[in-house]
Amino acid sequence: MVSSQWRRLYTSVQGESELVEKSLFNVSRSLYEQVCSEHNLLDAFKDVKRNKGVPGVDNQTVEDFGSNLLMELSRLSKELKEWRYKPRPVKRVEIPKGDNKKELRKLGIPCVRDRVVQACLKRLIEPIFEPSFSVSSYGFRPGRKQHDAILASKAIVNSGKEWTVDIDLEKFYDTIPHDRLIYRLSLKIKDKRALRLIGNILRSGVLIDGRKHSTLMGVVQGSPLSPLLSNVVLDELDKELEKRGVEFVRWADDANIFVRSEKAAQRVMHNISKFIEKHLKLKVNTQKSKVALSKHVKFLGMTIVAGTVAISAKSLARAMEKVKQLTPTNSPVPVEVTIRKVNDWYKDWVPYHSITQYPSQFRAIEAHVRRRLRARIVRQSKRPKYFYRKLMKRGVSKKVAFKNAYSNKGPWKRSHHAMNHAFSVSWFVEETGQLIVSNKKLSHWLSVENWIRLT
Repeated sequence: MVSSQWRRLYTSVQGESELVEKSLFNVSRSLYEQVCSEHNLLDAFKDVKRNKGVPGVDNQTVEDFGSNLLMELSRLSKELKEWRYKPRPVKRVEIPKGDNKKELRKLGIPCVRDRVVQACLKRLIEPIFEPSFSVSSYGFRPGRKQHDAILASKAIVNSGKEWTVDIDLEKFYDTIPHDRLIYRLSLKIKDKRALRLIGNILRSGVLIDGRKHSTLMGVVQGSPLSPLLSNVVLDELDKELEKRGVEFVRWADDANIFVRSEKAAQRVMHNISKFIEKHLKLKVNTQKSKVALSKHVKFLGMTIVAGTVAISAKSLARAMEKVKQLTPTNSPVPVEVTIRKVNDWYKDWVPYHSITQYPSQFRAIEAHVRRRLRARIVRQSKRPKYFYRKLMKRGVSKKVAFKNAYSNKGPWKRSHHAMNHAFSVSWFVEETGQLIVSNKKLSHWLSVENWIRLT
């Protein structure tokens, strides 16, 4: 579909040479003219389509926009050229933030047409700013991922800088000053029309319960342009840290600074917090920011402890809570059905967290799944005499089977010793298809017997 529309948009009787000629001409055009280009808007739509996403306030889906792509891009281009383009308010969505279920993260969903314009701006602006960004900044940058930031943190800690200044910015995306952001952009973007367009996007407002609310500050978290704009804002912090000669790793607004002593860490916390609030006009969350040894700090869901990378205690606790939700012990659902649901979640959760060097953390999760499902089997076995026979058939001794079947203890306590033998790990793997990853031999993993206690 897109490829055929590309040809209809950019080829003519003169053939492919005209397309090449237009692409070369694009280089000499001003930034705003490049935003108006249907050629660039089409590339931006491909990005939007790849990222999928739900409709904005106009309820138009990506598929609906794509079904009339020629008309939509032509209209969008014309509106931009004639300065009739007006970004629509974003749809407000709130999701639980981190470990605190009561604290909500405010996300904004722009309309598809507005996402196309923002994606186009991002494609054009990113090459302007990217070369000057700090090597210690990893968030939402081409060719960089969270694992890179975690390994960089590990290298710094292993060099002897175990004290960490963990700075948390309070409601960062919601409190970015527009005037300061536009100023930072204007240092490298000389086309005032492009700056005006970005300003219009920032002030487009938000729709809450059917009413439009003005956005006098902040950047919409969830829009294609917001990650780049956040890096532009925090690049000033990066440059200040580099000037002070301290080592740090930053992922978006999550920044860790590493020093050799607690005294130095306290001094850096005080000075950098003062810089952030006075010069960047942002607020440091004093309740969440802290000075601590790296083993007590969670960064991107991981912890650097004893020179190794481990899944943080909070991330592991969240995984255990997810297992609890997926494996209710009082459910009549067959174990095989539940295992399929657990596997669907687990296979998505494992790849990111496999950067840990402790496969025992995965083994703990897998064992927790089995323990809860054994408890379900006990609960589902209503009559002791039938359960006694079932245990006997599965190789449990007569004495142990009788004691378990006729016990007054609850299902959880009875789901251990005898049930471990009757419904072993091999039974879960072979009969129910439980996904096991703790037995893999990844090159960076320690022995599965190695366990690390985290706080």
